[in-house]
Amino acid sequence: MNQSYFTEEHHAFRDSFRAFLIKEVVPHIDKWEASGTIEPFIWEKFAAMGYFGLSYPEKYGGLGLDFFYTVIFLEELQRINSGGFAAAVWAHVYLAMTHLNVEGTEEQKRIYLTPSINGQKIGALCITEPFGGSDVGGMRTTAVLDGEDYLISGSKTFITNGVYSDYLIVAAKTSPEMGNKGISLFILDRSMPGITATKLDKLGWRASDTAELAFDQVRVSKNQLLGQEGKGFSYIMQHFASERLIMGINAHARSEWALDYALAYMKDRTAFGKSIAEFQALRHRLAELATEVTVCKTFNYAVAQALNKGEYAVKEATMSKLMSTKISDKVAYECLQFLGGYGYMEEYPMARHFRDSRLGPIGGGTSEILKEIIAKMIIDGKSYKPVT
Repeated sequence: MNQSYFTEEHHAFRDSFRAFLIKEVVPHIDKWEASGTIEPFIWEKFAAMGYFGLSYPEKYGGLGLDFFYTVIFLEELQRINSGGFAAAVWAHVYLAMTHLNVEGTEEQKRIYLTPSINGQKIGALCITEPFGGSDVGGMRTTAVLDGEDYLISGSKTFITNGVYSDYLIVAAKTSPEMGNKGISLFILDRSMPGITATKLDKLGWRASDTAELAFDQVRVSKNQLLGQEGKGFSYIMQHFASERLIMGINAHARSEWALDYALAYMKDRTAFGKSIAEFQALRHRLAELATEVTVCKTFNYAVAQALNKGEYAVKEATMSKLMSTKISDKVAYECLQFLGGYGYMEEYPMARHFRDSRLGPIGGGTSEILKEIIAKMIIDGKSYKPVT
């Protein structure tokens, strides 16, 4: 049923990208998971194949393809079972670069977007703060005008690519007294004086570098302002729909990987003279999980189609992340249980999957926050409109 969204060209892309990942990425994953550092050579290989520019305009070096190429890209990244590597890629391509593409000036796109597509620069989006979490409007980082420059002071945390990226898209309050309407976005080069990064030690996503960043009177020219001053909150909210759908797609894709792996193990593992896949208690549990994942996947494809048509599907994208990450967590728990003691061993891939999956209901807005957003739309009649 879901195949109606994909053409022969889509399927050919999936096959080629899967082969690329198996050849160029998979042999290095265990090393990157252990070191917490992804070697830069892989970004050049991604760029050479055009993978960083799938959805971006051709004038900046992109391919200008439809959103379902992105869907395939995200799904295949989950099949290699490294949430950290996948996050490092999509945080660059669909968080940092999205803001550059939509809010950036032509000069900013020349300096940052084109090099991002060709693999010369890697970006990070910096919104979350130590005392703010999902409360974007409560951020404390400030950007104070000083002549022709801004002085940025404050901190950000849980920033994917926060240690090794080349540039940072930073949200700061230019007019603190105005609350949400006083937030602006800036592009900061990593080399700017006053920026320090502390690498965080995480439960999962261990291949990616996640940082707490400190900004001490970082001097930034007005040319580094991204979009209009005071519009930062609107820009952030505008892109949350695509970010949440991305995390929903990630969730259903990693769930499919877990079910496939668990089923293969269950067919091979015997107990009391027969395959454990023949025991009704396990068969029915797996059947129920597969049903829930398929429901999520089907819904996510429908939301992807809406975004592909240019619709502003905030409610549906929020629902996508809320439900898909919840089911993914459940699948990870159950599939580890299917493996018994082997599921608890680090030498088996289900242990990593279990750890990586847990971030789903936390990152990009916690499930608790998403429920409140959905409640406001359904119960209170609140609507969200794109920036005009």
